[in-house]
Amino acid sequence: MTDTAPTTRRDHLVRRARTSDVHAIQSLVEPLVQKRILLGKDLVVFYESVQEFLVVEDADGVLIGCGALHVMWEDLGEVRTLAVAEEWLHHGVGHAILDHIEIAARNLGLSRLFCLTFETAFFERHGFTAIGEDIVPPHVYAELLRSGDEGIAEFLDLSRVKPNTLGNTRMLKVL
Repeated sequence: MTDTAPTTRRDHLVRRARTSDVHAIQSLVEPLVQKRILLGKDLVVFYESVQEFLVVEDADGVLIGCGALHVMWEDLGEVRTLAVAEEWLHHGVGHAILDHIEIAARNLGLSRLFCLTFETAFFERHGFTAIGEDIVPPHVYAELLRSGDEGIAEFLDLSRVKPNTLGNTRMLKVL
């Protein structure tokens, strides 16, 4: 992810993730995996993608939120694994993460952000709108099929990920 300067509010700090954050990221995500809101990931997957993550620390340095930006194509990125500790919901943590992800997306030259979510109202407040399935041309779809990434499989709406994504809404924002 493109470097963005950490920003601080009185009660929290947004910064790029480090490898030392991976266990805390997995702990933030796990309750949402148990509720079938997010897909579970092996620890190695978090390490492999740590450079895509932003994290939020509270005033005591405890991780209270995370989110990732995954580049999917030349103009398209995906917001992934956006999670906030339950006690920090409705305190602006998710908004701060998403704002920083959008800045990073623009810095990378992306013009569209995709997400697959149950939290439609949250993403709508950030300018995302529900979409159908045809957001990339057929030749790009064919290229994306070559990816082994589960998030790409979700994006492509492949049947092998259907049990994990039933009920999610596909959303897009033009930057």
